[in-house]
Amino acid sequence: MYNATTLSSFATSLFFEDENPAHLYDTIDFSSLSWLEKQWAAWYIFVGNPVLATGLMSFILHELVYFGRCVPWMIIDSMPYFRQWKLQPNKIPTAAQQWECTKLVLLTHFTVELPQIFLFHPLAVAFGMQTFQVPFPELKTMALQVALFFIIEDAWHYVAHQALHYGPLYRRIHKLHHKYSAPFGLAAEYAHPLEILILGMGSVGGPLLYCYLTGNLHIVTMYTWIVLRLWQAVDAHSGYDFPWSLHNIFPLWSGAEHHDFHHMAFTNNYSTSFRYLDFIFGTDNKYRAYRKRVAEEKAKASAAAHKELSKAESDAIEAKLMAETEAEGVLAEQAAEKGDWNAAFKSKTQ
Repeated sequence: MYNATTLSSFATSLFFEDENPAHLYDTIDFSSLSWLEKQWAAWYIFVGNPVLATGLMSFILHELVYFGRCVPWMIIDSMPYFRQWKLQPNKIPTAAQQWECTKLVLLTHFTVELPQIFLFHPLAVAFGMQTFQVPFPELKTMALQVALFFIIEDAWHYVAHQALHYGPLYRRIHKLHHKYSAPFGLAAEYAHPLEILILGMGSVGGPLLYCYLTGNLHIVTMYTWIVLRLWQAVDAHSGYDFPWSLHNIFPLWSGAEHHDFHHMAFTNNYSTSFRYLDFIFGTDNKYRAYRKRVAEEKAKASAAAHKELSKAESDAIEAKLMAETEAEGVLAEQAAEKGDWNAAFKSKTQ
């Protein structure tokens, strides 16, 4: 756990360039470090200012991971072969939509997220987080911490996301994110600045609280968590469900199949990474009823035809049910915009 003396002694190196930043590592035996740990130290020595070093590394990492993960989905969207796994195959994002989304995302990245990222280092140090220090924590420690952060963020997102679906919060904040009823990867961070702040608290606040309580967290673990969280967010908005998608292997995982319904129907499925909170609190009832009805309608049509349905016939049934569900979602959205809590809550649970 950090103390006031530790924080005070480090204050100068937080905000001012050290004449000899190598002093940060006076007590470190570099021969005992891994290659990555040596590069980590070299970066902080090269930049000379821990705030600037952390800020630059954090922002560059965020941009590379976010857009790096979006590009494969953009390529997949352009290839008809993959439509067989598209959850809403009749809604492929156009180049104009992709570009519109990219412009807003870049704007919020540079005007909203960049200042927060550069303020993160002093905040992290104030909570006791290690930043420039080497060596890194053990992989087992990092894995357990990242798993805990997934659970904390999922719970925060579940509650905050539902709040954003009510009245003024929806009209003025969350409505922007629901512009696309069939989401695509780039739309993961297509959101109002306040939504980024509110929901981002789950990603950042959980680790900071953990760090304050335990005094045991390195920013490299935070980076690992953020990379995985970004991958999860982009994949959840991808609009594709493959046989090898994680939720088909780990049933508690949400994935695109779970979140795509939320955008299509406007309601249900408020969690991010896992499904259990929606199941426990009944906010996946419409989703489960929809999946059940799709299976029943296909079975009924197959029985009536005395044969297995062709893919075209199966897709036609699902397209009809999608259209009905989306129409119901429009009504649910209108109720939310009017601040009709009873109607909006009813749409969540029935």
